Amino acid sequence: MFPQLTPVIKNLLIVNIVFFLGSQFVPIADAYLPVYYPDSPFFKIWQVITHMFMHADLGHIFFNMFSLVMFGPMIEHVLGPKRFLNFYLISGIGAWFLYTAVNGIQLYQATGSFFPLHGVSGSEILALSNTGNYEAMTYRIPMLGASGAVYGVLLAFAYLFPNIPLQFLFIPVPVKAKYMIGGFILIEIYMSLSRPGDSVAHLAHVGGALFGYLLLKLWKIRKGIY
Repeated sequence: MFPQLTPVIKNLLIVNIVFFLGSQFVPIADAYLPVYYPDSPFFKIWQVITHMFMHADLGHIFFNMFSLVMFGPMIEHVLGPKRFLNFYLISGIGAWFLYTAVNGIQLYQATGSFFPLHGVSGSEILALSNTGNYEAMTYRIPMLGASGAVYGVLLAFAYLFPNIPLQFLFIPVPVKAKYMIGGFILIEIYMSLSRPGDSVAHLAHVGGALFGYLLLKLWKIRKGIY
């Protein structure tokens, strides 16, 4: 059974669906709304926010929105609508920050520079990336999705409601939230370390959870009182 939708959750759900459907009818949105590496000619400052409302496909948006609807309302009840919205957005920005930092470190290790293609035009980036050039592909491939913000919400749920039992189809017995969600985050960390070529996306999820945790501590929200 789905929990009753709270105001911010309902509006986030609507905005994500509108962005997803809009991107199907206006494909150029895929070039302007996901977030690119900051030195990329495709980067625009608004992408730091808009990337959270873009999704690659139906499965991507479904699982993010399903998680948001299942776990978000209880967090919004505790934090209040305004603080919850700030929490959600900052968790998503934190995911982008870690994504960008990892990309920058990988570029520096490969080239000795955080901005190896500075000043290179967009058309040249596209041409280079088509040849498999690593630096150009980093500049060309964007990050998108609400996963980072959602992982912040998941972390908050485990933090505030650690002993609530959760059960999914692939897990036959109920498991306390602190163990199940903690397990999800550990899996993301493990996958980021064991699959170097796939590390950034997983670390973005970890970034959302990390910034969510830091916000809860900064706001002095008591752990496990619910």
